[in-house]
Amino acid sequence: MYSETEDVIRALAENAESVCRAYLPAGRREGSYWIVGDLQNNPGRSLFVRLTEPASGPGARGKWQDAAVGLHGDLLDIIRERTGISRFPDLLAEARAHLGRPQPVLPNRSVPKKAKAPGGTPAAAARLFAASVPVAGTLADTYLRSRGITQGGMTSALRFHPKCWHRDEGQTRSIPRPALIAAVTDGAGALQGVHRTWLAHDGEGKAAVKTQRRAMGHLLGNAVRLTQHDDILVIGEGIETMLSLVEAVSGLPVWAALSSGHLGAVLLPEGVQRLYIAIDRDPAGKRAAERLSARALDAGIAVRVLEPRLGDFNDDLRANGKEALRLHLTGQIGLEDRQRLLG
Repeated sequence: MYSETEDVIRALAENAESVCRAYLPAGRREGSYWIVGDLQNNPGRSLFVRLTEPASGPGARGKWQDAAVGLHGDLLDIIRERTGISRFPDLLAEARAHLGRPQPVLPNRSVPKKAKAPGGTPAAAARLFAASVPVAGTLADTYLRSRGITQGGMTSALRFHPKCWHRDEGQTRSIPRPALIAAVTDGAGALQGVHRTWLAHDGEGKAAVKTQRRAMGHLLGNAVRLTQHDDILVIGEGIETMLSLVEAVSGLPVWAALSSGHLGAVLLPEGVQRLYIAIDRDPAGKRAAERLSARALDAGIAVRVLEPRLGDFNDDLRANGKEALRLHLTGQIGLEDRQRLLG
């Protein structure tokens, strides 16, 4: 009987070195093994991953062992540890993204009768985005300006919905609230999902609810494409973070991946030669940047990391102003790009 989990584990083992380079980049290949310090990607020689045959058995390709602590497992365990993903369906989705399988590989089966589309589909996301209005002059514009961002109304990727349904876990009734709506698109520009940020009724901050942000549709591998790009691209996590970079350096080609988990899995477009990863100053953000950097380098793309002074670049913008942020970025952008990006 077909098992997608077994199929994914087998495919990861067949690409063991690629998995190790992406998720354990502090290690290196020595003969038939990938050697690294531990599952936390620290330098050292305690943990080793088998990269070659045999295909099965205790010492099979894709199996790992940490001699210092007596742990062992397969490559899916490594991905779980390095990403912090706890839900198994999300872990399989991360593994499929690394393997270039954005959708599950399923056996042939009879097509069931078409059911009503659930609320989390790309079609539902497209309906919500179409029902929203441009940001300029709305509460979404007020919210972004409260975060020091004046350029939010300039991007078609963002819209505003005055009555977007919201329900916290445990509640039985949905309540309409104003929300900033962001389009999540794929490499062909097709809308695959939306991200909602519910706002206070005066726009001066987020709504006073437990769940202030939520996404719907297909996010893995996709992003909020805030501006156009060519051979240079800047990718980070949050919408406000990436708009802060544009505030300081207008014309930067920026995407928002929306979370650290999705940052590491963004599918890079063809033609990109240099990638800048705008990290958040936390462990999850740094791990995601390592994964994305490893994938970019494997594809022959030069990578630089942009690091904020504070927690993220929006913190920097609000604390120090856009001129100070621009100066800070100037020291991190490559010499070959400064004239082109900074003017």
